[in-house]
Amino acid sequence: MLDKNILSFKEAVAYLDVSESMLYKLTSSRVISFSKPNGGRIYFKKSDLDSWMLQNVFQSIDALECEVLNHSKKEVRK
Repeated sequence: MLDKNILSFKEAVAYLDVSESMLYKLTSSRVISFSKPNGGRIYFKKSDLDSWMLQNVFQSIDALECEVLNHSKKEVRK
């Protein structure tokens, strides 16, 4: 399944590790992008699912400290 670009509804459920009802809620509320050719089955672009899963990234404390340090170095140079 990992080499496919387009996933069926059941494949998307497995890929996202969510219940079918959760995925139906996400599609009916248009929170997640999907295609429904000819008004039939629902399909998902794997890249859209990846984007949805990574939309609320929380950085580690180390990454935040590094970012602050880099920003403060830039301010000192000014």
